[in-house]
Amino acid sequence: MKTYAFEVVLEKDKWPDEPDEKAVWRACIPSLVHQGASSWGYTQKEALKNLQDAVDLLIESLLEHGEEHLLESIVQHEKEGASEPNPRIQVSDVPLIDVTV
Repeated sequence: MKTYAFEVVLEKDKWPDEPDEKAVWRACIPSLVHQGASSWGYTQKEALKNLQDAVDLLIESLLEHGEEHLLESIVQHEKEGASEPNPRIQVSDVPLIDVTV
């Protein structure tokens, strides 16, 4: 079993002439955005929940189609291109619980 922890980008989005209360929240995982790991919601919590659902479906689909190697190649690509001390993807061989506050 492996646990993957992905960096998430969460940002408020609205048209320039819209009031702030009309803004929505966009959430994505930069490392997996080309595979569909992006979503939105009316609140930060909703955007993150929707993103979690999208990632769950993405990983489930990769596993069902025998494409786990795609995830591993994305992880490897991120490691090779990392110029910062904290990589966008962290992999653990033990189960983890992430808490963001």
